[in-house]
Amino acid sequence: MKRILLFLVFILCSAPLFSQEDNIVKNIHYYDDKTNRSNAYINERCVLDVYIPKNVKNFPTVIWFHGGGLTGGQKEIPEGLKNKGVAVIGVNYRLSPKVNAPEYIEDAAAATAWVFKNIKNYGGKENLVFISGHSAGGYLAIMVGLNKMYLEKYGIDANQLAGIIPFSGQMISHFTIRKEKGIGELDARIDEYAPLHFIRADAPPLLLITGDREKELLGRYEENAYMVRMMKLKGNKETTLYELQGFDHGGMAQPAFPLLIDEMKRVEKLKK
Repeated sequence: MKRILLFLVFILCSAPLFSQEDNIVKNIHYYDDKTNRSNAYINERCVLDVYIPKNVKNFPTVIWFHGGGLTGGQKEIPEGLKNKGVAVIGVNYRLSPKVNAPEYIEDAAAATAWVFKNIKNYGGKENLVFISGHSAGGYLAIMVGLNKMYLEKYGIDANQLAGIIPFSGQMISHFTIRKEKGIGELDARIDEYAPLHFIRADAPPLLLITGDREKELLGRYEENAYMVRMMKLKGNKETTLYELQGFDHGGMAQPAFPLLIDEMKRVEKLKK
């Protein structure tokens, strides 16, 4: 009996070795060696994890930026995106106040460029790269996706993205950026750090998801609703907004993951 119990303990303790974690390659630097050597904070912070789906070829990929108000948070591979037949790239980026805008946006662009240049080596398709994130991460995703300047630095047209899917992202200038400039959180700005400043008809499919307008952060639903209206007026025909009623800012991410996966699969079918 004792031997059986010891065997079971051994099996349980060994289980993680054969779990889905085997699909994750961790802490890859997405800047080049010269940049990493020149900046200790970049070398420490600017890394990503790659989660690869098992037994899937030519899979789509979602780049996932964590939330935290641009001042905190850590890269993650959300459980809601695992075992869905897609690759997930969890990205760390530099944080305020150690850096100010636009450096964390530049990090997000550098990570995105790394994915375009490397995902085929893991079995993914370059024309099925999506960009997403929650809160501050959603803000970074849409800034990189709409302001083409950030990816042009790497010879990439932002329109190569298969889709932009921010969760509760700010569409005006982010409140942390306004704080860096001494601007109050209720003083809304649409400037070079506002996704609304970069509306365009030719943008990739844009799926905006927020929590309940009565439970979200300061006007977050309304910012996204205005973005949808302005994108449509600009002539973009592939912008959609979902409001997840009953869910607050933090709680909306979990029910939003299936919408993200559905959008990836929808676009994937269109590209076949």
